[in-house]
Amino acid sequence: MKNQTPFGGRDLAAALAVVVIWGLNFVAMKFSLRDFTPFQLGTFRYIFAVLPLVLFVRRPQLSWGWLVPAGLAQLGQFGLLFVALQVGMTAALASVLMQTQVFFTTLLGVFLLGERLSGAMRAGLVLAALGLVCFGLNFADHGGTGGITLLALALNLMAALMWAASNIIARKAQAAQPGYDALQFVVWMSLVPILPFAAMAWLFEPEATRWQWMHASVGGWLGVAYLGWFATIAAYALWTGLLKRHAANRVAPFSLGVPVIGLAAGMLTLGEGVSAWQWAGSACIIAALVVVMYGPRLWAGLRPLSRAASGPAAPGANSGK
Repeated sequence: MKNQTPFGGRDLAAALAVVVIWGLNFVAMKFSLRDFTPFQLGTFRYIFAVLPLVLFVRRPQLSWGWLVPAGLAQLGQFGLLFVALQVGMTAALASVLMQTQVFFTTLLGVFLLGERLSGAMRAGLVLAALGLVCFGLNFADHGGTGGITLLALALNLMAALMWAASNIIARKAQAAQPGYDALQFVVWMSLVPILPFAAMAWLFEPEATRWQWMHASVGGWLGVAYLGWFATIAAYALWTGLLKRHAANRVAPFSLGVPVIGLAAGMLTLGEGVSAWQWAGSACIIAALVVVMYGPRLWAGLRPLSRAASGPAAPGANSGK
């Protein structure tokens, strides 16, 4: 059974590789935005993601009616995130705020799919909301460090919402066509954002920047390659492989390391500061993720203890008399 498969050294290495790749992902974005405009970066990210794999990977057994919405959700997610990073969001805090997609996904599932909220998820939502309040209070603390703009914060949260929309689309696609290949899905879905990103770069970004990408440094292009080949394709393939071999509740906790790596990488490589309020907000969001992932298991373990502590029921207690 999948739940009983040992988590060996190779799988542990794969999980840690994904955490590091996705954690450094935000630094690569910030670094590449020195040479590319946000929509140019989106264009080339997905060009790298599809080439050369689209020449060898077959199209998944899904209609374009699923691939196009999923690709457009990616357009919204990374278009908003890249603009947020350009107008004041730090890579360190972006890695934390993007994790709010877990809670946006849950809320969309409740409103669009009729799913129910568990007790752990309710507690996680409260903690996440408290974390966002801390980020908001940071703007009132003018003496704090790690200043980000209110626009950047709003755009980052909207990017997380678009990630949640992408999750819902993938879930609906799985229900419509069970067993589709996830790697095929991500490669062919990545075709969709390329032309919209290119059109947005041409139409909405300053005319003086239209050919900026032609003067990008080698480091800038390496950042784009990292985003396309490693963060999009390699990490996703490794993560999907882990989910195929192990239960999701054994794999998902590794994602808690992504904001930790992201925070450390942003501070160490880019010299980004984090204020006291932002540390508090980040701690609340990470705690919310811990509650959501481990809360049900902890509650299931405590329930027998609470029953034992309460002692045997009194005679006739359940007789209705």
